[in-house]
Formats: sequence, structure tokens, C-alpha cells
Amino acid sequence: MLLDIPGLELLGISPNWLLIWVVAWSAKRSIWESAIAGIAVGWIYDAIVVSTPSHVLSLVVVGVITASLNKQKYLGEDFISAAIIVFVMTLISETIFAFQHIRHHLFSFPIIWQDYQRITLTSAIITSLWSPGIYFPLNRWWQQIKIHNL
Repeated sequence: MLLDIPGLELLGISPNWLLIWVVAWSAKRSIWESAIAGIAVGWIYDAIVVSTPSHVLSLVVVGVITASLNKQKYLGEDFISAAIIVFVMTLISETIFAFQHIRHHLFSFPIIWQDYQRITLTSAIITSLWSPGIYFPLNRWWQQIKIHNL
């Protein structure tokens, strides 16, 4: 998305780094903190790419859903659970963005559906594969900051 590093793409689609950040942030925060993080990251991303449908709604929904998950049951300290949550949140985010795109540009559903399937599945796969590499260092760093501030 923001970084164009060769070798990170799959079928021309890069990982959604900001979605990984919102999921990592929301995993240990309240619903309100997660919603505010989704708004802030969405505004920053929209300002950088000048996107017609906004990314704010999808990132807020991802943050709120992640924050409301039962942390002990679904979000263990393993790579698999983090990757699965990021995979599902990417599917949700891309679906919201596609519906916004249909509504804003008044395209018909069959036209969007062709690209939606390829983009959503590829984005979910590549983002979930890279998520443990970002998710766990961020959580460790935030825990250290929390310990030092106490």
C-alpha cells in the first residue's frame, strides 16, 4: 500500500499494513480507543491516496470488531490466531469498501463482483501472511511502553 517493496506483492496487490496496525492496536484496547484509531488511520490513509470512497468506515468497523472479540478465546499468543483474525478483518474491510464503491460510483454489482473476488481474496491472503511479522513486534513494544509508564 504505502511501501512499494519488490517481492511483497501477490498478483499486484500489496499487504494492507494499516489494517494490520488497526488489528494489532485494537486487540488490547477498548472499543472506543479502537474506533478512534480506525478514524485516525482512515483519515491519514485517505489523505495520502486521495481515495473517493473513504477507508474510514472499513477501518472503524475492523477496529470495533477486533476490540469486541473475546481475547482469551480467539486471540492467543500464536501466529495462527493473529493471521486468521487479520484474514477475516481484511475480508470485512474489502467488502465494506466494495459496497461503498458500488454506492459512490453507481456501478452495477456484476461489474464490481469480478474484481472484488480477486482483490479481496488476494489482499486477505497476503495481508494475513505478513500480519504476524508486524502484529507481534507491535504488541511487545506496546506492552513494554505500558510497563515503563506504570
